[in-house]
Amino acid sequence: MRLLLIRHGQTPHNVTGALDTAFPGAGLTPLGQAQAEAIPAALSDEEVSAVYASTLVRTQLTAAPLAGSRGLDVGVRDGLEEVSAGELELRADSEAVHAYAGCLASWMSGDLDRGMPGGTTGHAFLARYLGALDLITGEHGPADTVAVVSHGAAIRVCTALAAELDPKVSTELRIMNTGMSVLEGDPRNGWQLAGWFSEPLGGLELKDLQAHDVTGESAEEALHET
Repeated sequence: MRLLLIRHGQTPHNVTGALDTAFPGAGLTPLGQAQAEAIPAALSDEEVSAVYASTLVRTQLTAAPLAGSRGLDVGVRDGLEEVSAGELELRADSEAVHAYAGCLASWMSGDLDRGMPGGTTGHAFLARYLGALDLITGEHGPADTVAVVSHGAAIRVCTALAAELDPKVSTELRIMNTGMSVLEGDPRNGWQLAGWFSEPLGGLELKDLQAHDVTGESAEEALHET
């Protein structure tokens, strides 16, 4: 099985740096829509069997162009949502950003007992996210390629733990809007990281260098912001 974990396109909160993790979440900016529309051409060499998205609006909007180009429906699945910010929801101050990034870094370093302020532990996040991926993979064959449009922090944490990456590597992972992690394997035998694309799939012209994108930047970067 080949999983393409694609981050959603840019939202207004990715520009301002607010921790937007709750349902239903923001939609896409004009740049975010352009990023989404660039995905089909960027993945023209991939034989995508199915396209899935989380319950949050931004992932479904991002998944629509890819699904439409392949004559597929977007399968909306519970469990693929962003790492909940808990009490930090919609905050953009440095204290909140540091607390969020610090929790992610702890999880990627193996401390799954740590809880997000007012939110979940690493154990609970991993159970619901990998549980959702397990259900998806169970519907497809071992040779299938499946696209899953999800969220920046969730993709980084899932990749780090599912592929058993070195914590130093994990905390330095960054993923811009419509960046992608490629996992190969299956739930029984484990997952391997087959590719990591930090930049937008459509190319560097779809970057926003002025955005304060806290759920896409690495935990290491976020922890050193002032």
